[in-house]
Amino acid sequence: MRLALYQPDIAQNTGTILRLAACMGVAVDVIEPCGFPFDDRRLRRAGMDYLDQVDLTRHSSWNAYVSGRQPGRLILLTTNGDTVFPGLAFRPTDTLMLGQESAGVPGEVHDAADLRLRIPMRGGMRSINVALAAAMVLTEALRQTKGFPTP
Repeated sequence: MRLALYQPDIAQNTGTILRLAACMGVAVDVIEPCGFPFDDRRLRRAGMDYLDQVDLTRHSSWNAYVSGRQPGRLILLTTNGDTVFPGLAFRPTDTLMLGQESAGVPGEVHDAADLRLRIPMRGGMRSINVALAAAMVLTEALRQTKGFPTP
């Protein structure tokens, strides 16, 4: 199981997701450019001292990510998803991709996803915070695949 962040633009959310990944033992791909300096102090503030524990790979672009991508399905979390969470059967080799907080992902990335996953919400609501969405879906994926770390 992996998380992929497509050009994240809020350092605090990225730090929170990296901390989540460190605690759960999940690798993270960050597809740049980011909307903030990656060594920004706000990234450290949210990620705390957990950032050194993350299996992190930074990619200079979408094309660089695609050329070095790990095997398995690419599952995009999107408000425009055609598959509804939590009805999906996750696999241990899945990569859960999250888009920019401000804009999601461009069409080429949307089209490249094997599945586009939507979290059902009440009518009139636009979206859930990206870090919360990551935690919700990752938790279910790890539960299904028995991928939670052992103490």
